[in-house]
Amino acid sequence: MDIKINDIVTLRKKHPCGCDKFIIKRTGMDIGISCTKCGHYTLVPKNKLIKNIKSIN
Repeated sequence: MDIKINDIVTLRKKHPCGCDKFIIKRTGMDIGISCTKCGHYTLVPKNKLIKNIKSIN
């Protein structure tokens, strides 16, 4: 799975604000994602994120 910076990914679980779309801000072993609705930034391990991706836009 090829994940690039500024890709928008839809995850299986929603963020507490109710949005399930996130923007990729950083790549590597840990991937930085930012919620498109509230802007919250989180670092997630790459293998955990890949399991939870529903689609990449």
